[in-house]
Amino acid sequence: MRNLKGYIFDLDGTVYLGKQLIEGAETVINSLLNEGKKVLFLTNKTIESRKRYVEKLRGFKINASLENILNPTLTLIDYLREHHPDTALYVIGEQPIKDELALAGFKEALAPAEVDVVVLSWDRNFHYDHLNFAYQAVKLGAKMIATNPDRTCPMEAGEVPDCAGMIGAVEAVCGKAIDVLIGKPSILTIEAALKILQLKPEDCIMIGDRLETDIRMGNEAGMKTALVLSGITAAEDLEASPWKPDYVLPSVCGLLSLK
Repeated sequence: MRNLKGYIFDLDGTVYLGKQLIEGAETVINSLLNEGKKVLFLTNKTIESRKRYVEKLRGFKINASLENILNPTLTLIDYLREHHPDTALYVIGEQPIKDELALAGFKEALAPAEVDVVVLSWDRNFHYDHLNFAYQAVKLGAKMIATNPDRTCPMEAGEVPDCAGMIGAVEAVCGKAIDVLIGKPSILTIEAALKILQLKPEDCIMIGDRLETDIRMGNEAGMKTALVLSGITAAEDLEASPWKPDYVLPSVCGLLSLK
């Protein structure tokens, strides 16, 4: 396993829980970087900018830079530039994703009739006006793109609802499924990660706490996979899951001991 060149780490539940570092995570990650391994932090979250993730990881004494961070917003921007250039967006999401989309040159629609694409991301201030605006836009022909399918996010005090709540509400009232999924386990994220690392999938390992996103994506890409039990998934969840990891670890601390 130590012959692998690329290590892709999920963040929430894998490297940290909210503001609490998973014990020993900084030692493992910095050891890999010192060995010359390529490391990528791959999150499904859009509630923080990539710059803020770098600051957070450095606060944990992990040697991260912008080049080490991939979030759905970055993949979304690339997808929109290729498939929906000069499009008007309605974004259900918090300020960081709205700011990054604006900096990338995408304009915000002011009325449902102006919307080309409805973007669904985690929004902890989601309310009825968001739902109605999105419904009216989709009814008039707007596409729906979701940043991630996560049902919950692991925090220090337990799980909290995530983007699946926003997706479920809009899909339910619109009577149709989203058109495109951006984040893990989407092929779009796999391609973006491998492009950043400049590696083949067989040279990489995906390390994460979710079977349905992290492990599924790694399996489907042809990577090695390591499930950590420090976040969402418990050991008893493995039996019923169609997605099986190559390794199961209590936390990332066990990564360096793998053969």
